[in-house]
Amino acid sequence: MTPIFREDAYARRCTARVLSSGPEGIRLDATVFYPTGGGQPGDAGALRWAGGELAIREAVKGAAPDEVLHLPAGDGPLPAPGTEVEAEIDWARRSAHMRMHTCLHLLCAVVPGSVTGGQIGAERSRLDFAVPPGSLDKDAITARLNELAAGDHPVRTRWISDEELASRPELVRTMSVKPPTGSGRVRLVEIEGVDLQPCGGTHVARTAEIGRVEVVKIENKGRQNQRIVIAFAS
Repeated sequence: MTPIFREDAYARRCTARVLSSGPEGIRLDATVFYPTGGGQPGDAGALRWAGGELAIREAVKGAAPDEVLHLPAGDGPLPAPGTEVEAEIDWARRSAHMRMHTCLHLLCAVVPGSVTGGQIGAERSRLDFAVPPGSLDKDAITARLNELAAGDHPVRTRWISDEELASRPELVRTMSVKPPTGSGRVRLVEIEGVDLQPCGGTHVARTAEIGRVEVVKIENKGRQNQRIVIAFAS
């Protein structure tokens, strides 16, 4: 299967052929749908074909590498194997996830300490950091995030070998989610001059696309764990 989203996060639709079809999910030979993983929700959207249309509530990972299952939103007719379909994502939702995901990488650059957990949402997102209580300033973090976003830094992806990643453990910021290894290479997301870390998610091309954000809450999650919740500024 060709994961179009990995090379082009801005692709909203594609033409694909159905490999298998059932209530457990629909497999295509190519897709723009990002599957749930790494704290980023899977895409929703629709599949359309001659004489039919099916809403997709979520894309999830299949059993095989790069396999994506498109989960039907209802009980309507499914496209038969071999059918040519147009796969289209809910772009507003994906775009929000991309902006949030890149902003969380900026947050990693602003806050010292390892990341112990996180979740991306279309309206609010969070990261948990292994730092002492009372060590973080909400207004200062908000100001720095907006300064970095407005700096319009390019965001690029590149690949390194498993061996190179193993020799550079400082690249891995997340304690809860380890980058996938074993295929011989690992994808890096680089915010030029700001951040570099393994990531398989979708991101904006430049930080100015994030827009203004704010830290809406910092809360204690244990003696050495602080949760930072961010949202798009109204």
